[in-house]
Amino acid sequence: MQVAQDSASFPAVGARWSGVRRLAGYTAALGMALYSAVKVVWVVAALLGHGPDDYSTGDWVALNAVTVLMAVTGIGLGLALAQPWGRRLPAIPVIFVSWVGAGFLVPMLPYVVISNVLGALRIDLGGGDDSASSPRGEEIFITIGFAAMAVGLAVALPIYLRERWPRPFLGRVGDGTARSSKPVTAAMAVAVGLGLLWSYWALGGTLGLDPAHRDHWDLNGRLLNSSSGLWALLGAWSIWTVTRRRPVRLRRWIPMTLAFGASGSLFAWSCWKLPMAILRPGGFVTAEYVMVAIIEHALSIGVGLTLMAALLQVAPGTVPHGTLSQPPGK
Repeated sequence: MQVAQDSASFPAVGARWSGVRRLAGYTAALGMALYSAVKVVWVVAALLGHGPDDYSTGDWVALNAVTVLMAVTGIGLGLALAQPWGRRLPAIPVIFVSWVGAGFLVPMLPYVVISNVLGALRIDLGGGDDSASSPRGEEIFITIGFAAMAVGLAVALPIYLRERWPRPFLGRVGDGTARSSKPVTAAMAVAVGLGLLWSYWALGGTLGLDPAHRDHWDLNGRLLNSSSGLWALLGAWSIWTVTRRRPVRLRRWIPMTLAFGASGSLFAWSCWKLPMAILRPGGFVTAEYVMVAIIEHALSIGVGLTLMAALLQVAPGTVPHGTLSQPPGK
């Protein structure tokens, strides 16, 4: 079995790094447990008639029930990264769930740091209706939970992937057999376009924004768009780097890790935002024109999937040949 042979053919990461992985995995699970506890309290409160005024009971319960389900999945992922049985799980679900989870949370770490620094300096970020819907104390618990999960994934996941499938993360750029293709090149171009668009909005540009809703484009929204723009550009760069023919001195794990997080961010956040733009729960509106929002998020989902498919092709003997479909040692 190729995965088992690959794992045995490369040096292990060492007991110390395995210990770091376990600690980070438990941290991620505890963070999501705290987050889910707050969400469960909100659901129960709404069912008892104490929901926010700007959402109907049904919309608020449905929205938070979805996030509770996502949080439970995150708890399971954190435990799988920390415990030995996690390496025996089927590879495809593990990769997909960790890709989506990392895409949601890890790219948000710079935003969380910057927004909290600005908040400490008493700079008004805005934040829209959502921030007004929940008590400040509960927001603190949610922020701690998100941050713990994000940091836990950022540390535990690369170690887990390196332990289980070392080949794609070792060596230098250009050592592998992966090459770019027309769909991948097109996806990189679209990623650059999305990154520039989001960066343009973050810098104050208004093209594509609905004049009736530009008041929603506060400092918080601009920070979020600058984060999205940065990761879209990083995704394009990292895939271009790992698929280039000429070897360079850059170690392959750097663009591999960035590509994993960036492609997951493009996919996961747009999978969340696209239904929000279409269904508009609780009177939700986008700062963009609705059609612009639909197109940008549909493109982002497609780009994220295409970049991830390219990433899986980087090393020989990975997912495309079916070698990740079984746990190691089988």
